[in-house]
Amino acid sequence: MPKVILISQIPLPYSHIGSWTTLYHNYLSKNHSIDFIVCEEPESRYAEIEYGIVANYNLQKFQNKFSKNKYLEYFKVLEKILIKEDQFIIQIIDNFGIVEPLIDFLKVKKKRDKCYLQFFYHGFSPYYENFSGRWFFEGIDEMVVLTKDSYKAHKAYYTILPTKFSVLHNGIDTLKFHKVSIEEKENLKKELEITHKKVFIWCSQDRPKKGLDFILDVWKRIDKKENDAILLVIGANRDLKIDGVSFLGRIPNNDLPKYYQIADCYLFPTLWHEGFGLSLIEALHCGCYCIASENGGVPEVLQYGKYGKLIENPNFIEEWCDAINSFLGGDEVNYTNIPETLYSMENWNDGMNIIINNAKKNLI
Repeated sequence: MPKVILISQIPLPYSHIGSWTTLYHNYLSKNHSIDFIVCEEPESRYAEIEYGIVANYNLQKFQNKFSKNKYLEYFKVLEKILIKEDQFIIQIIDNFGIVEPLIDFLKVKKKRDKCYLQFFYHGFSPYYENFSGRWFFEGIDEMVVLTKDSYKAHKAYYTILPTKFSVLHNGIDTLKFHKVSIEEKENLKKELEITHKKVFIWCSQDRPKKGLDFILDVWKRIDKKENDAILLVIGANRDLKIDGVSFLGRIPNNDLPKYYQIADCYLFPTLWHEGFGLSLIEALHCGCYCIASENGGVPEVLQYGKYGKLIENPNFIEEWCDAINSFLGGDEVNYTNIPETLYSMENWNDGMNIIINNAKKNLI
C-alpha cells in the first residue's frame, strides 16, 4: 500500500498561528493518513508519524552557497525515506519552488513513476503564466484548491491544463467557534465592557490587501446612530483615534471566539483574490452577519449571498457605506444560519482522507 509523505517548509507541529498549519495539526492529531513528515526539527513531534528532519535554515543557507539546489537537504532526507517503500504519495503545500527540482530528483532516482505528487494551493488565481506554466501541471499529478471557483479560474486562464484537480474547503474547530445564546452574548459584552452597541469586527493581518485602511475610511462616513455602533479591529494596533473604533492588536487564537460571539456584523473587505477566508467562516459559525468583498473564493464561501452580503464592487466606498447603513437600519434580509457541519474541521479531515485514498488508487 502506498505511503504518504508530507513535505513542509514549516516545522510541524507549528507553535504559531497559521491557517493550513492549524488544519494539519487537527488532522495529524486524529484519524489521519500521513506516514512521514519531512521538515525542520519541531518543538515536539506527532506520535506514530516518522520524521525526516531537515537541517535548519541557517545551515541550509550556508550549504546553498556551494550548491545550486536550495532543497538539497530535503532531498537527502527524502532519499532515505524512498528506500523504505516502493510507492509514495508526496504532498506539497504552496511551495512552487520545490516542484521542478523534486521532479528532477525523482527521475534521477528512478522513482517518478512510483510517486504521486499532490500540490495543495491556498491561493485563488493561477500562479504561472499561461504557456510558461505548462511544465508545472504536466509535472504534478493533482492540484488541490480551496474552492471550485479557483479551479474555474485556472480552467478559464490556461489553454491546456493537464492535471487532475480536487477541491478541499478550509475547516475550523466548531467546538470553539460557535453561536451563543442571547444571554451569553450579553454577558460577554459586559465582560468586555461593550454594552448597548452594535458591534462590528475586522480581523486580519495588517496588510494593505486586507482592506483595513479602506474600511476605516468607510467607517468615518457611515451613519452610526449617535455612537450606537463600534468597530473592533483585531490584528492591528494603530496609533489613531477614530470615533467608534477600538484597536485591540493581536488576540490569542483561543480568545478569538468570544469576540466573534459578541459581534453583530463581521466586515471582510479583502482587496485581493482571497483563497478562502478562514476568519470569515469563524465569524459565520459564531453567528455574525457578514459583509464581504466579492473577490476570489469569498462568493463560494458565502454561497453567493446565501450566508451574507457580497459587495460586488469592493473598491467603491459607497457600496460598503450602503451595506453597513442597511444593516444598522435593520434592513438586512435573507440571512440564514450556517449549518453546524459546513466548513468544519471534521469535514476537512474526511475530505483529506478521501483525496489521499483516491490518489492511492492511481498507484495500486
